[in-house]
Amino acid sequence: MIKTFLCRVQHLNNPNGSLKRTGNPKQKKEEAHVQHHQAGFGARFKKSAVKKPFHKITINDITEECGVSRMTFYYHFKDIYDLVEWSFIEDAARALEGKKSYDTWQEGFLNIFHAVLENKPFITNVYRSVSREQVELYLYKLVHDLIYNVVEEKAQGLHVPEEDKAFIADFYKYAFVGIMLDWIKNGMTEPPERIIERISILIQGDIARAVGKFCTPPIK
Repeated sequence: MIKTFLCRVQHLNNPNGSLKRTGNPKQKKEEAHVQHHQAGFGARFKKSAVKKPFHKITINDITEECGVSRMTFYYHFKDIYDLVEWSFIEDAARALEGKKSYDTWQEGFLNIFHAVLENKPFITNVYRSVSREQVELYLYKLVHDLIYNVVEEKAQGLHVPEEDKAFIADFYKYAFVGIMLDWIKNGMTEPPERIIERISILIQGDIARAVGKFCTPPIK
C-alpha cells in the first residue's frame, strides 16, 4: 500500500491526471469521463465519511450513491484505500498549485491547512482509523515537495549536493508535519493563519541560510 501511494503522489507534478493528454477528441472524451467518475466517487466517499467510521464504508455504499455498478468503481480504483489516496492527491494538487516558491511557500502551506480543514470530517475519520499512516505519508510527501522547491530555488547558482538539499527539505518537513499532525489531533481549532504566522517568524530566512551553509564553499 505504501509503495502504491508513493508512486501515485507523482501526480502532484501532473495535476491534470495520469492519462496522457492528446488532441484526439475521442481521447479527450475518455479523459473527461474518467475524471467525472473519479470526482464522483471521491465526493461520495467524503460524504459517507461524515456519517460512518472509515472501516464501515463499503464500495457498495459509494456505488449505490453514485448510481453505478461495482465494476465501474473497480475500473478506476482497486479498493477504498486507492480512492483515499486519489482524493488526497487531488486535494494536494489544488492546494499547492503555483505556491511552491520562496515568496509563496507560506501561502502554499496555509492552503494545505485549509484543504485539510475543508475536509475535516473526512481527514479526521481517516486519521483516527487504521489509515492514520496514510494521512502522515500524504502530509510528508506534500510538505516535502513544497519545501524542496523552495530549497531548489535558493540553491540556484550554488554548488549544493542533492543529498544535502533533500536533508534540508526533510528537516523542515518533519517540523511542519509534526505541527500539522498535532493540530489535526487536537481538533483543528487553532486558526491556520496564526500557525503560519508563528512559523514564518520562527524560520524567517533560515532556509536560505541553511542552503548557504551546505554549498561549496559555504556562504557565511
